[in-house]
Amino acid sequence: MESVDTKTETPKRPYDLGKRLEQMDHNRAAILRAARAQLEAKGYRELTMASLAAETGVTRQTIHNLFGTKTAVLEALFDVLAIDGGMENMRLVMTQPTAEAMLERFVQVFCSFWAGNRILFRRIHGIGAIDPVLGAVLEDRNRRRLMAAMRIAAVSGIRDNVDAAAGALAAVTSFEFYDALVGDAVTPDQAAAMILSLARHVLSRAGH
Repeated sequence: MESVDTKTETPKRPYDLGKRLEQMDHNRAAILRAARAQLEAKGYRELTMASLAAETGVTRQTIHNLFGTKTAVLEALFDVLAIDGGMENMRLVMTQPTAEAMLERFVQVFCSFWAGNRILFRRIHGIGAIDPVLGAVLEDRNRRRLMAAMRIAAVSGIRDNVDAAAGALAAVTSFEFYDALVGDAVTPDQAAAMILSLARHVLSRAGH
């Protein structure tokens, strides 16, 4: 009778998904750091998949697999800036019990956000004004602020001029407006106070 070999084959080492995800997270963070540095130093046009690969040692294919496009890299970078800059607090803005409290938090969140990365945002917005791809990414972010402004205007009791009030509110809380205010004679805190006063005036006038 033929004997049966009961010895089982040693299984291959299982694929360590956790380590792969950890490595992917490391690569992603490295790519976004490089994207930020290159955007600040050289501008959007010089930021390419090839330049990111050279800076990080990650292959272009890996960058493509993680993000897909250069625009997606920028969107991911903006998401990281938003998280680091406290934009998650916008959820608290929308849950405030009164329109005044919503407005105060709204202005506070954006002024703090702009102040945290003012030089970078100045660079980004300057490039976005002349580059349609980056401009479209920024416009999408601006629309989000406008939607929040419309919510605040509606809660304030404005009925006939909601769009105009929201547009004005979005304008006075924009980076461009904030950056124009802050200077040698105006501190970030003073600029935030001015913007809040203007925002209150916008809603007050629109409600009449």
